[in-house]
Amino acid sequence: MNTRLPVDGRAIGLMMLLCMTWGMQQVSIKMASDDIAAVLQICLRSGIAAVLLGLFMLWRKEQMNIADTWKPGLLAGFLFSSEFFLVGEGLRYTTASHIAVFLYSAPIFAALGLHIKLPAERLSLLQWAGILLAFSGIAVTFLGRDAGSDLAASDMIIGDLYGLLAGFCWGMTTVLIRCSSLSSTPASQTLMYQLLVCFVLLLAATLISGRTDVQWTQIAIGSLVFQGIIICFISFLVWFWLLKEYVASQLGVFSFMTPMFGIVFGVLILDESLEQSFISGAVLVMSGIILVSSQSLFKKLIANRCSQEISSTK
Repeated sequence: MNTRLPVDGRAIGLMMLLCMTWGMQQVSIKMASDDIAAVLQICLRSGIAAVLLGLFMLWRKEQMNIADTWKPGLLAGFLFSSEFFLVGEGLRYTTASHIAVFLYSAPIFAALGLHIKLPAERLSLLQWAGILLAFSGIAVTFLGRDAGSDLAASDMIIGDLYGLLAGFCWGMTTVLIRCSSLSSTPASQTLMYQLLVCFVLLLAATLISGRTDVQWTQIAIGSLVFQGIIICFISFLVWFWLLKEYVASQLGVFSFMTPMFGIVFGVLILDESLEQSFISGAVLVMSGIILVSSQSLFKKLIANRCSQEISSTK
């Protein structure tokens, strides 16, 4: 029997490190965007990670089950490519802090999609409240801007919309994986589909747009190494290992530190400013996402509390 462990000190430490790493993702892309276009960075990092993942799978003697998974695999790759194309384009118009928050709206869209597709994933009243809270935060972020304070305000709205659409694509990827043959496929194979399709499609997008100029500065090289090796390869392998060893719902709660780290790094490293409407909206969005995603954890806490009370009365 494969019983997953409750989150302990080791898991918390690794999750903190992962969230810090993921929080640097958009910041790293933005830092190097003057030397290499954001979409091209994501294309190249996907290629680097695919090669490393392929070598890892060969070492483990793991074969791709293409016959049963190629259709959902290609669709997952398309959604993954769309997500990061939107992230790359969004970073041209808005800040890394904004993208970090809107990208992590994905659990909201995933919960809505699973509510429609799977009877076992029906949303509770608490989760509906979380969704309402999150969308209220999004409305505050967009509608609370002072349009006359900055000539680039309209561009930021476009970039934020790209980030929100990227979150939608990520959420639909989750729904696809849960509702297709990919649900029983090793995570490394699903990731390989995503990386390969992303590399091909974003390479085509880069060639069509003509944004292929690269200045091989230390920042550009460092960004590609960090994203290709640390983020797309090592961090995902560590994440998948954690999901196998520990209770997923408890790990999921810690993952919401990622956009918070993204905001902090954006301010400290890129000197990004934070509007009051964004801060207020981000708090509402993240609170709503935690309510939606922590439902199973809340149920366990309530069940444990009830069992303790029953035991104490005996």
